Amino acid sequence: MGLKNFSKDAVVGVVGVGSFGTVIANMLAEKNQVLVYARKEEVVQEINQFHRAQNREFNPSIRATHDPEKLCNSCHTIFFMVPSSGFQEVARRFSPFLQPYHLVIHGTKGLCLDLPEGKDLDSLKSINRRRILTMSEVLQKETVAVRVGCLAGPNISKELGLSQPAATVIASKFNEVILEGQRLLRSEKFQVYGNSDIIGVELSGVLKNIIAIAAGALAGLGLGENAKGLLISRGMVEMVHLSKALGGSVKSIFGLAGVGDLVTTCNSVNSRNFTVGYRLAKGEKLSEILADMEEVAEGINTIKIIKGFLESADLRAPITENLYRVLFEELEIEEALQFLMKYPFNVDVDFV
Repeated sequence: MGLKNFSKDAVVGVVGVGSFGTVIANMLAEKNQVLVYARKEEVVQEINQFHRAQNREFNPSIRATHDPEKLCNSCHTIFFMVPSSGFQEVARRFSPFLQPYHLVIHGTKGLCLDLPEGKDLDSLKSINRRRILTMSEVLQKETVAVRVGCLAGPNISKELGLSQPAATVIASKFNEVILEGQRLLRSEKFQVYGNSDIIGVELSGVLKNIIAIAAGALAGLGLGENAKGLLISRGMVEMVHLSKALGGSVKSIFGLAGVGDLVTTCNSVNSRNFTVGYRLAKGEKLSEILADMEEVAEGINTIKIIKGFLESADLRAPITENLYRVLFEELEIEEALQFLMKYPFNVDVDFV
């Protein structure tokens, strides 16, 4: 299909109406027509009739649909706000209707695995980089979308919903995607930066979730600000080495999507990943925590994937490795902390 003509005032699409998707849709609706996609018919009806769904308020101008074809035909720019666990499935659902002329920007801070038929994550002893997909790589693998970008940064949904000042990064290899994301989202209280290193920005948002779980655990143990400073600084070093090994730029780790998001998430009780660590430190089991969380904490799946990657790449990442043991091998958090305190880090900064 050739290039479709859309005006500057064209409808903007948002796929997913979780907490972040709803906030982005409402922000976009301040100066654009917005069409949101929800999988469930009852959610679509509730949004269209009552401008609310799942205890979330929607701008009255927002319309909803459960038809991927309608959204793709109506919208030139589409924001994918879907958890990583369902991202590949949703990309496949939209694949017949996405065209090369679409601009697609995702806001998912997670990883996906390209697995052999009949295999799952637990059945693999190690995972090489070829098997690990960022969300932009999922979109490029599953669809004919070309102009793909991601949205990442210290963007806690609750604060954005209250119109508190914040900023984000739109990352893409295509300057057109960055400029359009800025045009659609930038406001007096929301700054939008650009970055051409999409893989580095995606990995920054992914890897900081691991450190956020550890920060929540420190808070749950009541271990103070000195310990948190130690964790964040060592966590950033770990993020740098992992990002380099996975094909990202070190530069992005030091930007808004890296250290900016890391500091925010490691200090926020509104972060799902921080909450997981906090509750683990208070003695709850992972299964209990997951059972009553409305939305997924992306860091849990990320830890499993990175642990598998470490074994194939012959790398060490002590924070990630010990969190894996806490989450899945019943290591006590206090023991993990003792191990990290005794770990033989010989130099402070070893990557510059």
